[in-house]
Amino acid sequence: MAFTAPTAEQLGLYLGLPEIDGDRADLLIEQAVALCQSVVKPLPTEATAVVLSVAGRAYVNPQQVSYETIGPMSVQRPQGSGGLYLTKADKAALKSLAGRGGAFTVDPTPATADPSPTWPIDDSYGPGLEYEPGWGWV
Repeated sequence: MAFTAPTAEQLGLYLGLPEIDGDRADLLIEQAVALCQSVVKPLPTEATAVVLSVAGRAYVNPQQVSYETIGPMSVQRPQGSGGLYLTKADKAALKSLAGRGGAFTVDPTPATADPSPTWPIDDSYGPGLEYEPGWGWV
């Protein structure tokens, strides 16, 4: 099933807002989808949660104010210009939803490998003879 972008109504429900600016929400969702596609393309169906998180973060706090004091007016903003961004957790979630990342193994054995020995077998050595600890097969 293909990914479908969330709607402005879904963003409002996600944020718990009774009313939402539809045009602004649609723009932020569109940009969040584009940003997520820079990590994983095509987006998996379950990526809606990450898209809503990214768009919601930008909708609620567009200037990325990290703290605010009312009297005598104090605000702190980060070095960046604000807007949409993906956190490490967002990127990891997108990769995980797409089936990327995590541990895996690579079997270097060719499919045509034969389990029989490739060296000449020596009948005068090994099982069939008497084994003496410390001396080996005698």
